[in-house]
Amino acid sequence: MKINKINDEISVSEQIHVDDLKIIKDAGFNTIICNRPDNESADQTPQEIIKSAAESVGLNYFFIPIFPGQFTQQAVDEFNEIFLEKENGPIFAYCRTGTRSCTLWALANRDKMTGNEIVEQAKGAGYDLSQLFL
Repeated sequence: MKINKINDEISVSEQIHVDDLKIIKDAGFNTIICNRPDNESADQTPQEIIKSAAESVGLNYFFIPIFPGQFTQQAVDEFNEIFLEKENGPIFAYCRTGTRSCTLWALANRDKMTGNEIVEQAKGAGYDLSQLFL
């Protein structure tokens, strides 16, 4: 697992496993958001297993599944609600590669930041969102 820091409030990564949760907690995160729907691949740990293990180590857990290319306003609103609760931060979000999680963060911040700011922060985490925000 590689933690890709967007900013001090959120980092993203590819699919995580139960063994990663203590590392995530020890890295200072308070909340995990899973953006990957179950059953995308055979090697994927089901989100209910991640949820149970996350809660057992003291992490908040939320499930906002995003199917590739299908970002709904409801998902953006749910993300914003979680993000606005300061006790939830810092947040660690994951999906298959981290791109959907990064894009959801970007969409949730499009009214709070400029396109350039979003693209630069995403780029610093290893994601190119220039096609969406520039």
